[in-house]
Amino acid sequence: MKRICLVLFLAFACATASFAQTSHGPKHGTCIVIGGGAFGADVIAAFVTAAGGPDAPVVLIPTANDPEPTQKDVDDFKKRFGMTHVTLLHTRKKEEANSKAFVQPLKKARGVYIPGGRQWRLADSCLGTRTEKELRNVLKRGGVIAGSSAGATIQGSYLVRGAVEGNTAMMSPGHEQGFAYLKNTAVDQHIIARHREKDLAEVVHAHPKVLGIGIDEKTAIVVKGDHFQVIGPSKVAITDGKDHNGLSYYFLTAGDHFNLKKRSNE
Repeated sequence: MKRICLVLFLAFACATASFAQTSHGPKHGTCIVIGGGAFGADVIAAFVTAAGGPDAPVVLIPTANDPEPTQKDVDDFKKRFGMTHVTLLHTRKKEEANSKAFVQPLKKARGVYIPGGRQWRLADSCLGTRTEKELRNVLKRGGVIAGSSAGATIQGSYLVRGAVEGNTAMMSPGHEQGFAYLKNTAVDQHIIARHREKDLAEVVHAHPKVLGIGIDEKTAIVVKGDHFQVIGPSKVAITDGKDHNGLSYYFLTAGDHFNLKKRSNE
């Protein structure tokens, strides 16, 4: 009996350890994670389609950027994405982000777009608030959340480049938590344009459960469930703690499919 119990315990421990080394996407809805830059019509079309068309209600959250947003931000988004019903949602105050009145636009939204800037601003204003909850509810309803640059990194569970002082430090105590739509992941951006291909290795080494996903400019991953597809002209770098012919990462390109749970190409 003792031997049977020991075997069962070891099997459970192995299964638990294996699960801990996997990553997961959203159970419902779509995440579009964009590496920054002037992305093209393919990325825009993916967002519009996932939201339900050009007349779908969309919320724009430009909180990561430094200048206070204006109506021009909304007008520019409408023109670029070809969408008609866009609501600006912005605050730097956590109390406001936690208010019932503030989150009302998110309750009807089919899509959310989060442009670039500094990801710590999103974390400081939204984590643990009604806004964060309602963002997650957009996905639960089958909607889409897309973000570029800072809006990409915030979608991971481990927040890289979160230091208030600057964006060169990969790990910053106090700013290491993202929105975790992609669990057990760390998302970096502009990786080839800014020579960041190797940078996620530091994070994965310190946090072995984390899968590093680095996305270059004009390129995105479209995540549904535990799977994603690469779109755009450049590359996505996967950093999984393994050696890849002397490199800490390997590349995926447009059309490639990846299984987050298995951490492998499909």
